[in-house]
Amino acid sequence: MSSIQGKNYIGHQLSATGAATFRSYVPATGEFLPETFVCATPEEVAHTMELAKAAAPAYAAVAPAERAAFLEAICEEITLLGDELLERAHLETGLPMPRLQGERARTLNQLTQFANLIREGSWLQASIDTAQPTRVPPKPDLRKIQVPLGPVVVFGSSNFPFAYSVAGVDTGPALAAGNPVVVKAHPAHPGVSDLTARAIVKAAQRTHMPEGTFSMLFDSGYEVGSALVKHPATKAVGFTGSLKGGMALYRLGQEREEPIPVFAEMGSVNPVVILPETLAQRSQELAQTLAGSVTLGAGQFCTNPGLVFVIDSPEVTAFSQAYASEIEAIGSATMLTEGICKNFYRLREESLSQEGAGLLATSTLRATAENQSQATILTTTGAAFISHPQLREEVFGPFSILVVCESREALITALSQLGGQLTVSLFADQAEAAGYPELLTLLAQKAGRFIMNGVPTGVEVCASMHHGGPFPATTDARFTSVGRDAIYRFVRPQSYQDWPDALLPEALQNSNPLRILRLVNNEWSDSAL
Repeated sequence: MSSIQGKNYIGHQLSATGAATFRSYVPATGEFLPETFVCATPEEVAHTMELAKAAAPAYAAVAPAERAAFLEAICEEITLLGDELLERAHLETGLPMPRLQGERARTLNQLTQFANLIREGSWLQASIDTAQPTRVPPKPDLRKIQVPLGPVVVFGSSNFPFAYSVAGVDTGPALAAGNPVVVKAHPAHPGVSDLTARAIVKAAQRTHMPEGTFSMLFDSGYEVGSALVKHPATKAVGFTGSLKGGMALYRLGQEREEPIPVFAEMGSVNPVVILPETLAQRSQELAQTLAGSVTLGAGQFCTNPGLVFVIDSPEVTAFSQAYASEIEAIGSATMLTEGICKNFYRLREESLSQEGAGLLATSTLRATAENQSQATILTTTGAAFISHPQLREEVFGPFSILVVCESREALITALSQLGGQLTVSLFADQAEAAGYPELLTLLAQKAGRFIMNGVPTGVEVCASMHHGGPFPATTDARFTSVGRDAIYRFVRPQSYQDWPDALLPEALQNSNPLRILRLVNNEWSDSAL
């Protein structure tokens, strides 16, 4: 028997006062699961945000070690869900079990990293400039630290039911920094969201976090999400999804009486450039590598390599044939939702209808299954790519375009047309890459992560990862949604001038009880003053 609740998690309580409901869809079969999920009402939205507002000062005052214990308790509660969580995710997304097992492990790793980070304390960026009373004019005592923003609204994403959802890359760092979190669950996997929210609430109760530290609301449309962003208690928003959805939320955040940051990760086509000598030497290998990356997870990654650029040469024909053969040998796969599947085929046809675009290869489609993707590779010239903006748009799914540029100059011109990206990739050895200095400069300006001889799929969770990029990849290229620096989206700097030592935050006190690394009078120190 399923243990799904189907109600809204408002603080530590369950609520279901609304009349509007929806059910969970199984993309592999086209059927609906029996549980009913109740959409939050405007009154529930208001109550949730007021509860988060009331919890904000108390939760911000919770010691870092206690917040770390809360994050670790979340990991424990998610682990205790066992196979029920994985099986529900498989039903609701169609994603294979090995992928879901890996994603769950990644989610737990993310939370554990943030627990370790806030215990260690360097993220606070504590800075102390002691007073110089004899200086003319006298210098005051100034101390600076990072402090939480307040209630953060998080939108779950469709393609990562764990890592970018209820307990994912927005919720983890926001809670770590001391902010209450309100999640708007994604309707594509409400059962997974329900189970994960229950785990977080149990962890909050176990570790005695203030009620209102975490809440989660359901909705099958846009009303609840819009209301959450517009509520005056909301201080920041985290979103991963489409350009249209991200920009809609961004505008709502800017149109408020008090504008707030909306950290939206949106579209990216993640261009791959293969230089001529490398193409000639590694044609078959590159075809296999790219085909695997394009079709990984039915192409439903924000890092899917949607464009591959080469300079025209005799070797391009052999590469194209090998690339086509690899794609044709790959079977279809279930897409996340019926809407995503329909949109994939619509955008695919729009791209194929552009003058100068031709079909290079498609994969075999299983006619007996629902919502199946058909991996598709188009080919076009650099001139046609420049002339038709539609060819530069993201097609979410197993889709990519091989752009054959007439010359080195045409390659630079074509790449110049692209907006900001999460990633760019260059396949070349050191000597060949060194001969294209203008290309290296251009590519580095286009994306947050520059990859050498590797595909963009696969995002390592570590301190040096920057998962963000210039617009339209994200709304703010300075921030990452993956890695320890993701915490800086949800804090702001606060200076204290001439405060008594005992009233300062612990990390700024002279006795330095947290024993963290601090910048004291322009020198790093981990000892007491």
